[in-house]
Amino acid sequence: MGDLSAVARDLAPTGPLRAAVNLGNPVLAHGTPAAPGGVTVDLAREVAARLAVPVEFVCFDAARKSFEALTSGAADLGFLAIEPARAAEVTFTAPYVVIEGVYVVPDGSPITTPADVDRPDVRIGVKQGSAYDLYLTRTVQQATLVRGEDGVTAFENQGLEVAAGIRQPLTAYVAAHPGTRVLPGRFMEIRQAVCTTPDRRPETIAFLHDLVEELKATGFVADALRRANQDATIAPPA
Repeated sequence: MGDLSAVARDLAPTGPLRAAVNLGNPVLAHGTPAAPGGVTVDLAREVAARLAVPVEFVCFDAARKSFEALTSGAADLGFLAIEPARAAEVTFTAPYVVIEGVYVVPDGSPITTPADVDRPDVRIGVKQGSAYDLYLTRTVQQATLVRGEDGVTAFENQGLEVAAGIRQPLTAYVAAHPGTRVLPGRFMEIRQAVCTTPDRRPETIAFLHDLVEELKATGFVADALRRANQDATIAPPA
């Protein structure tokens, strides 16, 4: 990838690479702010290693907070789902992993497929500012979105008809909460990418893009997911 000193100065202007990590998405990260782990943490460490700079993790419990850290200048690198609502303020690589957005309903619900959810009498619990909140805000026409710190908490506390979220944690939720079920299929494909702000130099954006493609192709991303005991689909080559 050539001389990366200019990329390092551009991407990590304060010295360390400050990486925003969303601990609220267990597919991507786990642990504590003092000791985070997961595929995004491994990716951030690899970016820093290639640039020969230290890495600092700035951890949050929601994607919207990671997004705000990037746009405010509190972080240099982020890991977010590709979403039109974010594209004006952050620049994405191609996705490195694809995860699914699914719905949970009570066992007795007449709703049987994701297509049945968008009805006037349906309230959907979502995590505020998540990729699926942004997507459903853009696409739902009749149902009502109920936003909170967590979609299933709103679903439980307010007796909502539906909870929206990521397949892996919602599958675990259903396993621990008899009387609920995951609807078959998915309502969206969530394409997770590495991102930074668009004021970075073209060479910096190209470095991130090329590195993500390399790490998908070599098995780095798959190995990182395996170490974190997460099952997700590696995104196809860009």
